[in-house]
Amino acid sequence: MHKRIRNIGILALISIWVALTAFAWFAPSKDVSLWERRPLQKMPPITENSLLDGSFMKKFESYSLDQFPLRDSFRTLKSLFSYNVLQQSDNNGIYVEKGYAGKLEYPLNSVSVSHAMKRFQFIYEQYLKESGSNIYMTVIPDKGYYLAQENGYPSMDYEKLFAAVKAATPWAQMVDITGDLTISDYYRTDTHWRQEKLMKVAQRIADAMGVTAGAFTPTLATQKFYGVYYGQAALPMEPDELYLMENDILAACRVYNHETGEYGSIYDQKKLPGTDPYEVYLSGSQALLTIENPKAATQKELIIFRDSFASALAPLLVQDYKTVTLVDTRYISPNLLGEYLTFRGQDVLFAYSTLILNNSATLK
Repeated sequence: MHKRIRNIGILALISIWVALTAFAWFAPSKDVSLWERRPLQKMPPITENSLLDGSFMKKFESYSLDQFPLRDSFRTLKSLFSYNVLQQSDNNGIYVEKGYAGKLEYPLNSVSVSHAMKRFQFIYEQYLKESGSNIYMTVIPDKGYYLAQENGYPSMDYEKLFAAVKAATPWAQMVDITGDLTISDYYRTDTHWRQEKLMKVAQRIADAMGVTAGAFTPTLATQKFYGVYYGQAALPMEPDELYLMENDILAACRVYNHETGEYGSIYDQKKLPGTDPYEVYLSGSQALLTIENPKAATQKELIIFRDSFASALAPLLVQDYKTVTLVDTRYISPNLLGEYLTFRGQDVLFAYSTLILNNSATLK
Protein backbone atom coordinates (compact mmCIF):
# COMPACT_ATOMS: atom_id res chain seq x y z
CA MET A 1 0.00 0.00 0.00
CA HIS A 2 2.75 2.41 0.98
CA LYS A 3 4.75 1.45 -2.10
CA ARG A 4 1.73 2.17 -4.29
CA ILE A 5 1.22 5.59 -2.70
CA ARG A 6 4.92 6.36 -3.16
CA ASN A 7 4.76 5.37 -6.83
CA ILE A 8 1.71 7.57 -7.37
CA GLY A 9 3.56 10.47 -5.76
CA ILE A 10 6.61 9.90 -7.98
CA LEU A 11 4.43 9.73 -11.10
CA ALA A 12 2.66 12.93 -10.08
CA LEU A 13 5.97 14.77 -9.61
CA ILE A 14 7.26 13.48 -12.96
CA SER A 15 4.03 14.56 -14.66
CA ILE A 16 4.26 18.05 -13.16
CA TRP A 17 7.92 18.31 -14.20
CA VAL A 18 7.13 17.19 -17.76
CA ALA A 19 4.18 19.61 -17.99
CA LEU A 20 6.24 22.54 -16.74
CA THR A 21 9.11 21.66 -19.07
CA ALA A 22 6.76 21.43 -22.04
CA PHE A 23 5.20 24.75 -21.08
CA ALA A 24 8.60 26.40 -20.83
CA TRP A 25 9.66 25.14 -24.26
CA PHE A 26 6.49 25.33 -26.30
CA ALA A 27 3.99 27.77 -24.72
CA PRO A 28 3.67 31.19 -26.43
CA SER A 29 5.74 33.85 -24.69
CA LYS A 30 4.23 36.95 -23.09
CA ASP A 31 5.74 40.24 -24.19
CA VAL A 32 5.27 42.22 -20.99
CA SER A 33 4.20 41.79 -17.39
CA LEU A 34 1.20 44.04 -16.86
CA TRP A 35 1.63 43.93 -13.10
CA GLU A 36 5.39 44.56 -13.05
CA ARG A 37 5.26 46.93 -16.03
CA ARG A 38 8.38 45.58 -17.66
CA PRO A 39 9.22 43.54 -20.76
CA LEU A 40 9.64 39.81 -20.19
CA GLN A 41 12.48 37.69 -21.49
CA LYS A 42 11.85 35.90 -24.78
CA MET A 43 12.95 32.41 -25.77
CA PRO A 44 16.61 32.75 -26.83
CA PRO A 45 17.57 31.41 -30.27
CA ILE A 46 19.37 28.08 -30.28
CA THR A 47 22.66 28.27 -32.14
CA GLU A 48 25.81 26.17 -32.12
CA ASN A 49 27.82 28.98 -30.53
CA SER A 50 25.25 29.73 -27.82
CA LEU A 51 25.12 26.05 -26.85
CA LEU A 52 28.89 25.68 -26.77
CA ASP A 53 29.66 28.85 -24.81
CA GLY A 54 26.80 28.34 -22.34
CA SER A 55 25.04 31.62 -23.13
CA PHE A 56 21.89 29.83 -24.26
CA MET A 57 21.31 28.22 -20.86
CA LYS A 58 21.92 31.50 -19.04
CA LYS A 59 19.36 33.29 -21.19
CA PHE A 60 16.98 30.32 -21.02
CA GLU A 61 17.10 30.42 -17.22
CA SER A 62 15.96 34.08 -17.26
CA TYR A 63 13.34 33.24 -19.88
CA SER A 64 11.93 30.32 -17.88
CA LEU A 65 11.66 32.44 -14.72
CA ASP A 66 9.82 35.22 -16.57
CA GLN A 67 7.52 32.85 -18.50
CA PHE A 68 6.85 30.40 -15.66
CA PRO A 69 3.20 29.20 -15.69
CA LEU A 70 0.94 30.95 -13.18
CA ARG A 71 3.88 33.20 -12.34
CA ASP A 72 1.71 36.05 -11.02
CA SER A 73 -0.24 33.64 -8.81
CA PHE A 74 2.96 32.29 -7.30
CA ARG A 75 4.21 35.84 -6.73
CA THR A 76 0.99 36.56 -4.82
CA LEU A 77 1.40 33.40 -2.72
CA LYS A 78 4.98 34.40 -1.91
CA SER A 79 3.87 37.88 -0.85
CA LEU A 80 1.04 36.54 1.31
CA PHE A 81 3.47 34.10 2.94
CA SER A 82 5.96 36.93 3.62
CA TYR A 83 3.33 39.21 5.17
CA ASN A 84 1.09 36.76 6.99
CA VAL A 85 3.38 33.87 7.97
CA LEU A 86 6.84 35.41 8.23
CA GLN A 87 5.28 38.66 9.52
CA GLN A 88 7.55 40.77 7.34
CA SER A 89 6.60 44.46 7.28
CA ASP A 90 7.36 44.81 3.57
CA ASN A 91 7.90 42.74 0.45
CA ASN A 92 10.49 43.97 -2.05
CA GLY A 93 10.36 47.35 -0.33
CA ILE A 94 6.58 47.65 -0.71
CA TYR A 95 4.37 47.84 2.36
CA VAL A 96 0.60 48.06 2.76
CA GLU A 97 -1.01 50.10 5.52
CA LYS A 98 -4.66 51.14 5.88
CA GLY A 99 -5.31 49.77 2.40
CA TYR A 100 -2.60 51.93 0.80
CA ALA A 101 0.51 50.46 -0.79
CA GLY A 102 3.66 52.50 -0.32
CA LYS A 103 7.36 52.10 -1.02
CA LEU A 104 10.07 52.45 1.59
CA GLU A 105 11.92 55.65 0.72
CA TYR A 106 14.70 55.85 3.28
CA PRO A 107 17.02 57.47 4.18
CA LEU A 108 17.21 61.00 2.82
CA ASN A 109 19.81 61.10 0.05
CA SER A 110 21.37 64.52 0.57
CA VAL A 111 23.76 64.00 -2.34
CA SER A 112 20.83 63.39 -4.66
CA VAL A 113 18.97 66.47 -3.41
CA SER A 114 22.12 68.53 -3.91
CA HIS A 115 22.43 67.22 -7.47
CA ALA A 116 18.84 68.24 -8.22
CA MET A 117 19.46 71.71 -6.81
CA LYS A 118 22.51 72.11 -9.03
CA ARG A 119 20.38 71.19 -12.03
CA PHE A 120 17.75 73.77 -11.04
CA GLN A 121 20.44 76.38 -10.45
CA PHE A 122 21.79 75.78 -13.96
CA ILE A 123 18.31 76.36 -15.44
CA TYR A 124 17.98 79.55 -13.40
CA GLU A 125 21.40 80.89 -14.39
CA GLN A 126 21.06 79.92 -18.04
CA TYR A 127 17.49 80.99 -18.77
CA LEU A 128 15.67 82.68 -15.90
CA LYS A 129 18.02 85.06 -14.10
CA GLU A 130 17.59 87.86 -16.65
CA SER A 131 14.18 86.83 -17.98
CA GLY A 132 12.00 88.91 -15.64
CA SER A 133 10.03 85.80 -14.72
CA ASN A 134 8.16 85.22 -11.47
CA ILE A 135 9.53 81.90 -10.24
CA TYR A 136 7.78 79.49 -7.86
CA MET A 137 8.83 76.20 -6.29
CA THR A 138 6.64 73.46 -4.84
CA VAL A 139 7.86 70.11 -3.52
CA ILE A 140 5.29 67.35 -3.93
CA PRO A 141 5.35 64.91 -0.98
CA ASP A 142 5.19 61.22 -1.82
CA LYS A 143 2.81 58.89 0.00
CA GLY A 144 5.36 58.10 2.66
CA TYR A 145 5.03 61.62 4.07
CA TYR A 146 1.50 60.74 5.21
CA LEU A 147 1.86 56.98 5.66
CA ALA A 148 5.29 55.76 6.73
CA GLN A 149 6.44 57.25 10.01
CA GLU A 150 3.10 57.27 11.80
CA ASN A 151 2.72 53.56 11.04
CA GLY A 152 6.18 52.57 12.22
CA TYR A 153 8.02 52.40 8.89
CA PRO A 154 11.39 54.08 8.30
CA SER A 155 10.96 57.44 6.64
CA MET A 156 13.26 60.01 5.09
CA ASP A 157 13.72 63.35 6.85
CA TYR A 158 11.18 65.30 4.81
CA GLU A 159 11.60 68.53 6.75
CA LYS A 160 15.33 68.48 6.07
CA LEU A 161 14.61 67.94 2.37
CA PHE A 162 12.16 70.86 2.25
CA ALA A 163 14.63 73.10 4.06
CA ALA A 164 17.44 72.12 1.67
CA VAL A 165 15.34 72.99 -1.36
CA LYS A 166 14.33 76.35 0.10
CA ALA A 167 17.91 77.24 1.03
CA ALA A 168 19.22 76.33 -2.42
CA THR A 169 16.59 78.31 -4.38
CA PRO A 170 16.38 81.81 -2.87
CA TRP A 171 15.32 83.02 -6.33
CA ALA A 172 12.01 81.11 -6.11
CA GLN A 173 8.92 81.66 -3.97
CA MET A 174 8.20 78.46 -2.04
CA VAL A 175 4.62 77.19 -2.16
CA ASP A 176 3.97 74.69 0.65
CA ILE A 177 1.23 72.20 -0.30
CA THR A 178 1.82 69.59 2.40
CA GLY A 179 -1.15 70.83 4.45
CA ASP A 180 -3.47 70.57 1.45
CA LEU A 181 -3.04 66.82 1.07
CA THR A 182 -3.81 63.66 3.03
CA ILE A 183 -3.11 60.02 2.24
CA SER A 184 -6.64 59.71 0.79
CA ASP A 185 -5.61 62.10 -2.00
CA TYR A 186 -3.32 59.42 -3.44
CA TYR A 187 -4.19 56.22 -5.29
CA ARG A 188 -4.12 53.17 -3.06
CA THR A 189 -2.23 51.04 -5.60
CA ASP A 190 -0.04 53.66 -7.28
CA THR A 191 2.68 56.23 -6.67
CA HIS A 192 0.67 59.23 -7.84
CA TRP A 193 -1.99 61.53 -6.49
CA ARG A 194 -5.62 61.61 -7.61
CA GLN A 195 -6.46 64.51 -9.91
CA GLU A 196 -9.99 64.89 -8.56
CA LYS A 197 -8.49 65.46 -5.09
CA LEU A 198 -6.11 68.25 -6.10
CA MET A 199 -8.32 71.33 -6.10
CA LYS A 200 -6.90 72.62 -2.80
CA VAL A 201 -3.38 72.15 -4.12
CA ALA A 202 -4.22 73.83 -7.44
CA GLN A 203 -5.87 76.74 -5.65
CA ARG A 204 -2.88 77.15 -3.32
CA ILE A 205 -0.48 77.37 -6.26
CA ALA A 206 -2.83 79.54 -8.34
CA ASP A 207 -3.23 81.99 -5.45
CA ALA A 208 0.55 82.26 -5.12
CA MET A 209 0.86 83.01 -8.83
CA GLY A 210 -2.05 85.46 -8.82
CA VAL A 211 -4.30 83.46 -11.16
CA THR A 212 -7.52 81.44 -10.92
CA ALA A 213 -7.65 77.67 -10.71
CA GLY A 214 -11.18 77.43 -12.13
CA ALA A 215 -14.03 74.97 -11.64
CA PHE A 216 -14.14 71.42 -12.95
CA THR A 217 -16.44 68.41 -13.17
CA PRO A 218 -14.97 64.99 -12.33
CA THR A 219 -15.68 62.29 -14.92
CA LEU A 220 -15.01 58.61 -14.25
CA ALA A 221 -12.49 57.35 -16.81
CA THR A 222 -11.99 53.81 -15.55
CA GLN A 223 -13.11 51.78 -12.55
CA LYS A 224 -10.12 49.47 -12.73
CA PHE A 225 -6.84 51.28 -12.35
CA TYR A 226 -4.12 48.95 -11.07
CA GLY A 227 -1.17 51.14 -10.13
CA VAL A 228 2.52 50.34 -10.17
CA TYR A 229 2.57 49.31 -6.50
CA TYR A 230 -0.14 46.73 -7.13
CA GLY A 231 2.21 44.73 -9.32
CA GLN A 232 5.26 45.25 -7.13
CA ALA A 233 3.44 44.24 -3.96
CA ALA A 234 1.86 41.21 -5.69
CA LEU A 235 -0.95 41.30 -3.15
CA PRO A 236 -4.70 41.05 -3.75
CA MET A 237 -5.92 44.67 -3.66
CA GLU A 238 -9.02 46.28 -5.05
CA PRO A 239 -8.30 48.51 -8.06
CA ASP A 240 -8.52 52.28 -7.87
CA GLU A 241 -10.91 54.45 -9.84
CA LEU A 242 -9.42 57.07 -12.13
CA TYR A 243 -11.20 60.38 -12.78
CA LEU A 244 -10.62 63.23 -15.20
CA MET A 245 -11.37 66.82 -14.22
CA GLU A 246 -13.10 68.48 -17.16
CA ASN A 247 -14.57 71.83 -18.21
CA ASP A 248 -15.17 73.81 -21.40
CA ILE A 249 -11.75 75.46 -21.25
CA LEU A 250 -9.84 72.17 -21.17
CA ALA A 251 -12.04 70.77 -23.94
CA ALA A 252 -10.98 73.68 -26.16
CA CYS A 253 -7.27 73.30 -25.42
CA ARG A 254 -4.84 71.47 -27.62
CA VAL A 255 -1.43 70.11 -26.66
CA TYR A 256 1.62 70.45 -28.89
CA ASN A 257 4.36 67.82 -28.57
CA HIS A 258 7.65 69.53 -29.50
CA GLU A 259 9.35 66.18 -30.18
CA THR A 260 6.79 64.75 -32.60
CA GLY A 261 5.46 68.04 -33.98
CA GLU A 262 1.93 66.76 -33.44
CA TYR A 263 -1.10 68.07 -31.55
CA GLY A 264 -3.17 66.12 -29.07
CA SER A 265 -5.63 66.73 -26.26
CA ILE A 266 -5.29 67.27 -22.53
CA TYR A 267 -6.43 63.71 -21.85
CA ASP A 268 -5.11 60.94 -24.08
CA GLN A 269 -7.92 58.41 -23.89
CA LYS A 270 -5.89 55.87 -25.88
CA LYS A 271 -3.68 55.39 -22.84
CA LEU A 272 -6.47 54.07 -20.62
CA PRO A 273 -6.31 50.44 -21.84
CA GLY A 274 -2.50 50.44 -21.68
CA THR A 275 -0.10 49.24 -19.00
CA ASP A 276 -0.28 52.59 -17.14
CA PRO A 277 -3.66 54.36 -17.32
CA TYR A 278 -2.16 57.33 -15.40
CA GLU A 279 -0.60 58.27 -18.75
CA VAL A 280 -4.05 59.50 -19.79
CA TYR A 281 -2.93 62.80 -18.24
CA LEU A 282 -1.03 64.67 -20.99
CA SER A 283 0.05 61.38 -22.59
CA GLY A 284 2.37 60.47 -19.73
CA SER A 285 6.10 61.10 -19.69
CA GLN A 286 6.93 63.57 -22.45
CA ALA A 287 10.00 65.77 -22.75
CA LEU A 288 8.38 69.02 -23.90
CA LEU A 289 4.69 69.89 -24.26
CA THR A 290 2.81 73.16 -24.73
CA ILE A 291 -0.87 73.48 -23.86
CA GLU A 292 -2.53 76.14 -26.00
CA ASN A 293 -5.63 77.70 -24.41
CA PRO A 294 -7.78 79.73 -26.85
CA LYS A 295 -10.17 80.71 -24.04
CA ALA A 296 -7.50 82.12 -21.71
CA ALA A 297 -8.61 84.98 -19.49
CA THR A 298 -5.20 86.68 -19.86
CA GLN A 299 -2.19 86.74 -22.19
CA LYS A 300 0.02 85.29 -19.47
CA GLU A 301 2.19 82.23 -20.05
CA LEU A 302 3.38 79.54 -17.65
CA ILE A 303 6.37 77.19 -17.83
CA ILE A 304 6.40 74.17 -15.51
CA PHE A 305 9.59 72.20 -14.86
CA ARG A 306 8.18 68.96 -13.65
CA ASP A 307 8.00 65.19 -13.22
CA SER A 308 5.02 62.86 -13.71
CA PHE A 309 3.02 64.25 -10.77
CA ALA A 310 2.50 67.50 -12.68
CA SER A 311 0.77 65.66 -15.53
CA ALA A 312 -2.37 65.57 -13.40
CA LEU A 313 -1.78 68.98 -11.81
CA ALA A 314 -1.05 71.12 -14.89
CA PRO A 315 -4.56 70.95 -16.41
CA LEU A 316 -5.93 72.48 -13.22
CA LEU A 317 -3.70 75.55 -13.67
CA VAL A 318 -4.52 76.27 -17.32
CA GLN A 319 -7.54 78.59 -17.03
CA ASP A 320 -5.87 82.03 -17.00
CA TYR A 321 -2.85 81.17 -19.13
CA LYS A 322 -2.60 81.49 -22.91
CA THR A 323 0.01 78.75 -22.94
CA VAL A 324 1.32 76.30 -20.35
CA THR A 325 4.59 74.60 -21.30
CA LEU A 326 5.73 71.50 -19.44
CA VAL A 327 9.43 70.62 -19.39
CA ASP A 328 10.58 67.23 -18.10
CA THR A 329 14.36 67.37 -17.78
CA ARG A 330 14.53 63.62 -17.29
CA TYR A 331 13.98 63.38 -21.05
CA ILE A 332 15.45 66.60 -22.44
CA SER A 333 18.74 68.24 -21.55
CA PRO A 334 18.41 71.79 -20.21
CA ASN A 335 21.18 72.71 -22.65
CA LEU A 336 18.68 72.26 -25.50
CA LEU A 337 15.84 74.35 -24.12
CA GLY A 338 16.99 77.51 -25.87
CA GLU A 339 16.32 75.80 -29.21
CA TYR A 340 12.63 75.38 -28.35
CA LEU A 341 11.70 78.09 -25.86
CA THR A 342 12.23 81.81 -25.42
CA PHE A 343 12.25 82.87 -21.77
CA ARG A 344 10.68 86.31 -21.62
CA GLY A 345 8.90 86.98 -18.35
CA GLN A 346 6.61 83.96 -18.16
CA ASP A 347 5.53 82.62 -14.79
CA VAL A 348 7.75 79.64 -13.97
CA LEU A 349 6.87 76.79 -11.61
CA PHE A 350 9.23 74.05 -10.47
CA ALA A 351 7.05 71.12 -9.32
CA TYR A 352 8.97 68.00 -8.35
CA SER A 353 8.12 65.09 -6.08
CA THR A 354 10.25 64.03 -3.14
CA LEU A 355 10.74 60.70 -4.96
CA ILE A 356 12.56 62.41 -7.82
CA LEU A 357 14.55 64.75 -5.57
CA ASN A 358 15.72 61.78 -3.49
CA ASN A 359 16.64 59.85 -6.67
CA SER A 360 17.72 62.65 -8.98
CA ALA A 361 20.19 60.80 -11.17
CA THR A 362 17.53 60.81 -13.91
CA LEU A 363 17.64 64.62 -14.16
CA LYS A 364 19.78 65.63 -17.12
